[in-house]
Amino acid sequence: MTAPIAITRNGHRTWLKWHCGKRFPADTPFSRARIIEGLKAGASSEIDLQLTADGAMAVLHDELLEQSTTGVGPVASASAGQVRAARLLDPEGRDTGEGVMLFDELARLVATSAAADSAILQLDLKEELAAFTPESIARFGEAVRPVASHMILSGGDAAAVKRLAETAPGLATGYDPCLDGAMERVMENGRYVDFVAEALQTAPDARMFYLHYELVLAAADAGFDMIAAFHDAGKTVDAWTIRVADAAGLAHAEKVLALKVDQITTDDADGLFAAFG
Repeated sequence: MTAPIAITRNGHRTWLKWHCGKRFPADTPFSRARIIEGLKAGASSEIDLQLTADGAMAVLHDELLEQSTTGVGPVASASAGQVRAARLLDPEGRDTGEGVMLFDELARLVATSAAADSAILQLDLKEELAAFTPESIARFGEAVRPVASHMILSGGDAAAVKRLAETAPGLATGYDPCLDGAMERVMENGRYVDFVAEALQTAPDARMFYLHYELVLAAADAGFDMIAAFHDAGKTVDAWTIRVADAAGLAHAEKVLALKVDQITTDDADGLFAAFG
């Protein structure tokens, strides 16, 4: 079976990004086996990063360990050793027996995985720049430099992304302007042109901009093609997150595909690929 990594429609290729490293909705987030599969297939996968108390980065989406692991408490209050001792939970909350990865380990995994040239891991920072120390920044740089060609660093704090990217020349960057109520405000006031301009000004070096699909569709309904606006500035766009390829999910995917989105974040890459690939 062809790996579900991209859809081509009307001459435009849209990548399917495996949200939290998941190919299927029932997958365990950030399982090593699925991440390696995606790397070998040339897929785009999202990897979330949370800072530990001692400056390591844990491959986890949530701030609290109990939300997705057997551990308890904030990731930010736990040591790297405590985080690694926790085991991943599957979507049903069952102990998988698989330990949580730190970013250093993930980088080594990429280096030894025989990754396809097109394989990209989106490193999504969950912290603002103030949370990082010079030591934690240096540790990130040391880990990412050997595999930077397979990474794009993104987040909602453009300053944090820029500072960490400086540790690895050539590391691509992205920016998410939809966080902290920004998406809701622009959907209420309708100032979509200003929203795009501000995002481009905030992160001028970003290669990709990450936009909630509801924002993209709201702008389109108001007569403004937000994806085209970023394309005109030489940028690419990821629409997040279409979780399941059910009737609603497929309808949303159909609309963002028609707008020539460059990437769709999804928990159901196989379902979208079966419908549109």
